[in-house]
Amino acid sequence: MKKKELKQIEDLLLRMRERAIKELANYDESFASSLQASDGDLSAYSFHMADQGTDAMEREKAFLFASKEGRYLYHLDEALRRLYRAPETFGDCEDCGDPIGFERLEALPHTRLCIGCKEKEETGDSR
Repeated sequence: MKKKELKQIEDLLLRMRERAIKELANYDESFASSLQASDGDLSAYSFHMADQGTDAMEREKAFLFASKEGRYLYHLDEALRRLYRAPETFGDCEDCGDPIGFERLEALPHTRLCIGCKEKEETGDSR
């Protein structure tokens, strides 16, 4: 890849990383506020069991979204590591070694596989 293209991908990865960190911070705030609200006795009446179940389900759903965002951040960090460690091979497919293609990297800058190898991975085709 050309230096200009590598710089574009680096900038894109850094922007995506910043957004992911902000999203994780939002989840952290929502976890803190929901735990505080569930611990605090804000009324003279006890919570209904159905309300407690709904609150637990919402906390679990938020946790799953935060976990997914954390995995996404991990993949972005791994792509940045690959870019910084070996810029000459960044953008090459890890399976076949062919260039991934700038258009694919623009759409999915943390990808490790070209379209053909990704299709094989998803279908389980080991040809």
